[in-house]
Parts: sequence; C-alpha cells; structure tokens
Amino acid sequence: MKRFFKGVMALKTAVCALYTGAMVIYLFFCLVFDNQEVSVSMLWTLLLACVLGALLQAVCFSDWIIRKMRYTLRSLLFLALFLPLLSLLAWKADWFPVEQTGSWVTFIGSFFATFFVMTLGFDIYFRITGRKYDGLLGQYRREKEKRGE
Repeated sequence: MKRFFKGVMALKTAVCALYTGAMVIYLFFCLVFDNQEVSVSMLWTLLLACVLGALLQAVCFSDWIIRKMRYTLRSLLFLALFLPLLSLLAWKADWFPVEQTGSWVTFIGSFFATFFVMTLGFDIYFRITGRKYDGLLGQYRREKEKRGE
C-alpha cells in the first residue's frame, strides 16, 4: 500500500509540473496570437492531457511496466503514444483552427520543440547530478582510505 501511495504522489507531482508547463505554453501562444480570453474547455483538456501524459511518462520512463529498454527507445515509444493522443485532444477540443494545415504544422512543431528542449534539459540535469554524486562518492572513498577502513 505504501508503494501505491508513493506512486500516486509521484503522479500528482508530475501532473502539476506538466500542467504548469502547459499553461505557460498556452499563455505564450495567447500572447503571440493576441487571444485575450481563456477557454474553460482548454483548461480541462490541458489537465486531461497532463494526467494522460504523466501516466505515459510513468509507463515509458520507469520500470513500472517496462523493465529493460534503452532510453532512446523509451523516448520514441513516448512520442509514438503521446503525439497521437495530444493531437486527438487538440482536434476534439478545438485548441486551434484544425482545418488549417499551418495550425497543425505549428502544433506539431511546438510539440517536437518542447520535447527536444525537455529531453535536453533532463539530459543536462542528469549529467550534472551524476557528476555531483560521482564527486561525493570519490570524497567518501578518500575519507574512508584516510581513516584506514
């Protein structure tokens, strides 16, 4: 039961982070296209997209269901699942003029740009964190050697 609640809390945190990011992107495009109104249906479908996205992240990027898979393949699986899901939500909720090809190009381009920036950000974060822990581990080993353990 403890593991279940830990998973629920991790999912809640992921949904909150995704929803905040989605809102920033939504507000950016409202500014770009001079949209002064916030759509309630947009807010709800963004929340749904974030919940589903967090679930897909849990499936694709943890060992919850998929035990062994390279990170690159996990990323491609996430793309293959999330882009159609997000496209369906965008189409059904009229996030943009769906009959215009340029809108789809902007939407898909924004999706891939966001995915690229997020992937790059996580890669940099994990490299920095890994170096930090490598440094701490080296320091621990040096101190242990000094004490003669």
